[in-house]
Amino acid sequence: MKLKVIKTESECAAALARIEKLMCARANTPQGDELELLSLLVHDYEERTLPIDKPDPIAAIRFRMEQQGLKPGDLAPLLGSRSRVSEVLSGRRNLSLKMIRALVAGLGIPAEVLLGQRQST
Repeated sequence: MKLKVIKTESECAAALARIEKLMCARANTPQGDELELLSLLVHDYEERTLPIDKPDPIAAIRFRMEQQGLKPGDLAPLLGSRSRVSEVLSGRRNLSLKMIRALVAGLGIPAEVLLGQRQST
């Protein structure tokens, strides 16, 4: 297979088929190098053609709360008060920079997710 930048879905499908055949290739061999390069080309194509939107900030907070077994009241130290937690989780109050910093440090949610736009429901 001639290696080149993937520009179409059919080129991507061909690259994926070749990757499947090379999956057992050892590193630092011609086949291993081909596998690595094809993987990078497919990744680049998918990044360009299938972008993944960042999650809604409130959905990300709720998801992290669920993961960590937290209740809304557990966020009061991060957001300021129980009423502020309620306002944020209901969408009535936007996150401030101070709240975002606290959520990044306290829950480990990436800042770029929390800075995103709230999705309308």
